[in-house]
Amino acid sequence: MFGKGFILREENDMIIKSVNLETVCGITSKLPDNTLPEVAFAGKSNVGKSSLINALMNRKSYARISAQPGQTINYYNINEELYYVDLPGYGFAKVTQSVKEKWGHMIENYLQTSKQLKMVFLLIDIRHKPSKNDVMMYDWILHNGYRPVIIATKLDKLKRSQVPKHLKEIRTELQMDKETPIFPFSALSKQGRDEIWDFIESMVLQQEEAE
Repeated sequence: MFGKGFILREENDMIIKSVNLETVCGITSKLPDNTLPEVAFAGKSNVGKSSLINALMNRKSYARISAQPGQTINYYNINEELYYVDLPGYGFAKVTQSVKEKWGHMIENYLQTSKQLKMVFLLIDIRHKPSKNDVMMYDWILHNGYRPVIIATKLDKLKRSQVPKHLKEIRTELQMDKETPIFPFSALSKQGRDEIWDFIESMVLQQEEAE
């Protein structure tokens, strides 16, 4: 069963009826007391987080894509059924240590205080080994009680034959257990988008209905 008709398929594309950037939280903002389930997206700057969120919303440029790192937590209300929560990018070199610490506090505060957070996706560039910041964020999410699901972005930058090796490398570097899925994703071809959505639908919306 699909959650309240949330997703309809037509030529393998999902139909998103409504998208609304409902809340933008800065460093000093109070987080909203939402009643809908939240799915969060974390990743280093320029890993393709906004491109992924746009693909999952079936919008070309609703989520802001920029070379500059985000400084806010953005809540996108999807069909009045759940939120995509875009967390600030980390690992951006051209900011001060104090700014990095503030972004870290924002993410930590969100992970520790959100009452509706159901799943955290961590985006990793499939072309490279996870960075120290990636490993730290993975461990940090685990420490806060969530098992991060990996989305390996920029899939179109590799030859198909290279993909298994790079996915194995990500698993090894993050010391992932075998049950944790990795979803390869291409913002160019949208490969992986439907698989990611099906996972959200089955693990979040269906479980919400069952409760």
